[in-house]
Amino acid sequence: MPAEAVVSEAGVPAEPVEVAEPIESGEPVVPGERVEVAEPIEFAEPVVPAEAVVPEAGVPAEAGEPAAAGAARGVPRREPVGRRRPAVVPEPAPELPDAELRGALEAILLVVDEPVSELVLAQVLEQPAERIGPVLDEIAAGYTAAGNGFELRRAAGGWRLYTRPEYATYVERFVLDGQSVRLTQAALETLAVVAYKQPVTRSRISAIRGVNCDGVIRTLVTRGLVEECGTESDSGAFLYRTTTLFLEKLGLNTVDELPPLAPFLPDDVEELADATR
Repeated sequence: MPAEAVVSEAGVPAEPVEVAEPIESGEPVVPGERVEVAEPIEFAEPVVPAEAVVPEAGVPAEAGEPAAAGAARGVPRREPVGRRRPAVVPEPAPELPDAELRGALEAILLVVDEPVSELVLAQVLEQPAERIGPVLDEIAAGYTAAGNGFELRRAAGGWRLYTRPEYATYVERFVLDGQSVRLTQAALETLAVVAYKQPVTRSRISAIRGVNCDGVIRTLVTRGLVEECGTESDSGAFLYRTTTLFLEKLGLNTVDELPPLAPFLPDDVEELADATR
């Protein structure tokens, strides 16, 4: 049994290896061939590895070779490149004829339970927003000219159908039938203070009215006419304002449409203002 064996790998001659103990095998060892050893071999001196053959850039590593080994040898790892799908631009919705757009708007306005804005209508119908306003104005003018029992008008930042004021008596008789729930005088006064002074605190409301208004404010909040809108920076007290339901019930678009308060003020308004400061 020779003490040295030349093992070649990939056709490259390796350094001679000196074996400390003889290899026990049933068959003779042929120089130049690989030798499979059942037991580990103890080498007397470190083995000098054969020269590594670095493939050219872009050449894949040999089969069975891990990616980390290829990276260690200087071979750049090729990342899988996915196919980019072209961005699909949705086609714009066809523009509705004026008659069909008018009918669609009327159908939606018949089923809404609160004023709906022009932007929402444009999104639902998939039409340009600049077309909605003029058509609504045309519908409203047509109802008024025809003398219908209902009208279309702006309220609380949107559009909704309303019965005409001259027919309110008949509508109340049919809908309410004696079950009308009216606000008390104290609630009306408190609601007026909130409407004209908003945002306003409870203490300020009570100072203006001259009585405690906590219970009345809770009633107005419960009915959805008044809501909290933050706190005062100095005292931390809650601030109150009117809601969109308040605007809807009064048929107003914004609080700026409230009637001027000056004609309803007493003559000694300056003394009253000083007293409430």
